[in-house]
Amino acid sequence: MAEEQPRKLLHNELPEEHSDPLIQSLHRIIRVAVRVLAVLMVFVIIWGIGDVLYVLYQRLMAPPFLLLDINDIFQTFGAFMAVLIAIEIFINIRLYLGTNIIPIQLVIATALMAIARKVIVLDLDQVTAMEILGIAAVVIALGITHWLVSLHR
Repeated sequence: MAEEQPRKLLHNELPEEHSDPLIQSLHRIIRVAVRVLAVLMVFVIIWGIGDVLYVLYQRLMAPPFLLLDINDIFQTFGAFMAVLIAIEIFINIRLYLGTNIIPIQLVIATALMAIARKVIVLDLDQVTAMEILGIAAVVIALGITHWLVSLHR
């Protein structure tokens, strides 16, 4: 018996060719816009790296010299995670440019990383129980969605 090929959850967004010339022109414009977004995302990543360096420098130069307290570490983690999320978004854009297909599992993984960043830098003194429950619901929903999508790989 031949092995069944796994189904891929892909969505063709902007086909290169379309029967309607107007739609084909609009697709071309959107592809240019996505390229502009890719360039801008690289600038955001570079800016984010500068922010990480600045945050580290500020924290290490403040008294006590060259020591970080737990809040400093969490702020640094938050800055690192923001850059990593920006890189994930850039990868999404790059894949989209290369294939005109949205890689659903990568988008869900990026969302998981973003909510993980929120959890890592969460200040429990500043949030309500309802906000924590909301974050928990998002984490559970994204986790289940990622698991379900990975079953189709």
